[in-house]
Amino acid sequence: MKPSAMPPKHQRQRGFSLLEMLVAFAIMAMSLGLIYRVAGGSARNVTDAAQAQQAAWLAESLLSSHSSLLAEGWNEDGETAGFKWQVRSSPYNSGINTPQAVPLHEIRLAIHWTAGSRPGQLDLVTLLPQRKPPPGEVIR
Repeated sequence: MKPSAMPPKHQRQRGFSLLEMLVAFAIMAMSLGLIYRVAGGSARNVTDAAQAQQAAWLAESLLSSHSSLLAEGWNEDGETAGFKWQVRSSPYNSGINTPQAVPLHEIRLAIHWTAGSRPGQLDLVTLLPQRKPPPGEVIR
């Protein structure tokens, strides 16, 4: 009987080799890195969404402060809670030129903010009617 090069089954080592352990750790490290990156991106997205929502609330508040405009329009700048905003208006040509037609103004509202090192911006455009003058006031 020839001695075989392989040890009998009951004498073989059980467990993982060093190479198998290194491969397992490399896969685990890459997986954890990916999970951390995804979780960090999700946290950034939540922060960005919260900032955009606050900017939308500010825009809604600014627009609700004016239900109509004077003939001069509305041009104003300001800063509120880390948000810089700018409102500009200009006459809007609706194409309707009858005495009963209410003149309109196009309102452009821009809100800027910085979340960490990333800037954010919200731009809105809407129309508001021109306020009718009080009785007896002359329209120029």
